[in-house]
Amino acid sequence: MNYTLKQISEITKSEIVGNQDIKIKNLAFDSRTIYSTKNTAFLAISTKKNSGQKYIETVIEKGIDTIITENKIDNSSINQIITENSVEFLQTLAKYHFEHSDINSIGITGSNGKTILKEWLYQCLSNEFVTVKSPKSFNSQIGLPLSILQIDKKHELGIFEVGISKPDEMEKQENVFHPKIGLLTHIGTAHSANFSSEEELINEKLKLFKQSEIIFFNSDNELTNKLINQLYSSKKLISYGLKSNNNITIMSDVNDRTQDIKIKYFEEEFSLPINQRDEATLTNVLALIGILKEFNLPNLQIKEKIDALKAIEMRLESIEGIRNNLIINDSYNLDLDSLKIAFQFIGEYNKPKNSLILTDILDSNENSEELYSEVSELVNEQKFDKVFLIGEEISSFYKLFNSETFTFNNTNQFIESKVINDLENQVILLKGARKFEIEKIKEILELRKHDTVLEINLNAILHNINFHKSLLKPETKMMAMVKANAYGLGSYEISEFLQHHHIDYLGVAFADEGVELRKKGITTPIIVMNPEQHSYDSVIEYNLEPEIYSLRVLELFNEQLIKSGNQQKYPIHIKLETGMHRLGFKDFELDELIEKLNSMNVKVQSIFSHLSSSDMPDEKEFTLNQLKTFEKNSSYLIEKLGYQPIRHILNSSGITNYTDYQYNMVRIGIGMIGETSNPDIKKQLQHSVSFKTVISQISEVKIGESVGYSRRFKAEHDTKIATIPVGYADGIPRLIGNKVGNVGINNKLSPIVGSICMDMMMIDVDNVVAKEGDSVTIFNSNPTLEEFSKYCGTITYEVLTSISPRVKRIYIKN
Repeated sequence: MNYTLKQISEITKSEIVGNQDIKIKNLAFDSRTIYSTKNTAFLAISTKKNSGQKYIETVIEKGIDTIITENKIDNSSINQIITENSVEFLQTLAKYHFEHSDINSIGITGSNGKTILKEWLYQCLSNEFVTVKSPKSFNSQIGLPLSILQIDKKHELGIFEVGISKPDEMEKQENVFHPKIGLLTHIGTAHSANFSSEEELINEKLKLFKQSEIIFFNSDNELTNKLINQLYSSKKLISYGLKSNNNITIMSDVNDRTQDIKIKYFEEEFSLPINQRDEATLTNVLALIGILKEFNLPNLQIKEKIDALKAIEMRLESIEGIRNNLIINDSYNLDLDSLKIAFQFIGEYNKPKNSLILTDILDSNENSEELYSEVSELVNEQKFDKVFLIGEEISSFYKLFNSETFTFNNTNQFIESKVINDLENQVILLKGARKFEIEKIKEILELRKHDTVLEINLNAILHNINFHKSLLKPETKMMAMVKANAYGLGSYEISEFLQHHHIDYLGVAFADEGVELRKKGITTPIIVMNPEQHSYDSVIEYNLEPEIYSLRVLELFNEQLIKSGNQQKYPIHIKLETGMHRLGFKDFELDELIEKLNSMNVKVQSIFSHLSSSDMPDEKEFTLNQLKTFEKNSSYLIEKLGYQPIRHILNSSGITNYTDYQYNMVRIGIGMIGETSNPDIKKQLQHSVSFKTVISQISEVKIGESVGYSRRFKAEHDTKIATIPVGYADGIPRLIGNKVGNVGINNKLSPIVGSICMDMMMIDVDNVVAKEGDSVTIFNSNPTLEEFSKYCGTITYEVLTSISPRVKRIYIKN
């Protein structure tokens, strides 16, 4: 989109306050996902569940200067569009935008397969046409208009999903978007509880195709076939499906894997090599072929495009599990149709036994007795070894299931029972409604698939952040340091979690760290603490905010800013030298700094410095002098600038030890991981990181025999030695071998013996009851991270950042 405020107000019949000539190219509706404020307006969407009005102040602070709102705000510096209904405003604007675009369009609706077909079509057609598509699963009353507004003059084809969940919604969707080509996927029981009959559900979805010239539809459902032919007999209708009466169908035996799949397209036949042969995949492939043929792609090209399809993230995922189990996870939704698809999926795996974990089915309008009678019949046909029922409703029908059946009221009760510990060498299907959080079971089942893991408890990190926030004023902002791969924990994963919980700023050391976060969808403001000269292009391109610590750096960055053609005041952060003597402006440089800042197209977003010894009580006088210098120099800078940037100097230990100097923002790093030098504060924090492995083998070593390289350990008596699969390539320093360091086994410390190897080390387990496969804690309960750091003769920061990338990071979040 590319409209002035005046044009937008005329299109939507809304009131303007402010500059009516300002251009708007982007609409933001989520305060957490604004990464550029240029030509962007914030739409404060009001729904029954939430009001965007409460985020207006936040987005203004981020630099948004145009707000679309149902309630006028008292701020003369902000441009505003006042509308009666924010959702209708969005739909009206999108309708105008679509109808005034010269674009071919495909509209996809149905119960199952919308997203996968959208992505497949995009992959197949984007090289043939300049194509725009719905992001993710944007198909709702809000998602569809936002998708439509992505259309640009360059686009030749648009592929959009359209979803509904109750009667009368499709009329509003079709009013916004009326596709030339319609695609109706499988009609199933998803959202059927909101409709009086299957016929009402189908007719509602068919409303999307009122103005379509051609409709592709899955006619394996006889009622769908009947209704679409009654309603749209004058249109070009093309049916696809696995039944032989379809225009596009399969002629060969799909179970014969020695043969390609033979496709019939009207009177034409051709073959394709298709590996995944469940009904859902094959039906989606038939729909894809039909549309590619409609775009006149030759069979050879269709074959090449289908061969080249990249894997799309499906709601069914297979995961290697503990005890040689294979986990099939389908915890996205649960209805009879998706249950049938999942049963087809597990049939492709060759395991001696199958088990099922199944929850209540929530989204159904069927009588419970009839529903679970049908469910049990389906389940009984699969001959599961064990069936685990979760939910009070389904559990009451446990006698209908023929397999050995276990019942639980909720997921936590199931997990606490530990019944899954008895399952081995089988396929375990997880099939649950989202309410039951079946992914918790998946996390447990896959947790130990990697013998050596770094386990990060995101809930503990959030607790530690909130504890530090409790020491601050409510209005004080917080910046989280995620440099050095977030202290080894995983920069993206930690940043994504913190962004979701509305952290104000993220801090990285180098520009490439910030660029990687932006590429992965992190939109929170990011400060680059050490921007190298060659990275200024990337800093500007990805809307990163550089630390400026010298006149030379300021001039070089300004030169690049001019070359980039940037028109707006670019945010920078001024570092002051207050006694650490690392980086920063000294007091005698401030006048020249101010002169240069006032001549440049930059805005000082914050002024800050760094405390060198805030964790050391003996250095309190030095720290107070640093704070005094910062107050004097930052105040002088603010006075000369004529506006109020954010000020921040407190790090994690500063927050707890010098809270009175919090200014407008603080920076948290190791504190969010749960580490502090203050013993009273330590009691309030939670351990968030555990480095774990398992015992590979236990050996009996006789008196006088040696262990490991260079025979550094010789048994003084008959000794049990455990070998664990972690070594110096994983970040364990060699210096803690030969009884310098300990690991935890069954709540007892056991000494490391001999030389630490690249991939292994040996442990004396004479003092503990242990067996092969038992868990081993490198740190963080016994020993703690702090204790382990002392073994290593270093600090916790170095220990965490030294853990190798080959160690699997696992994230726990409730």
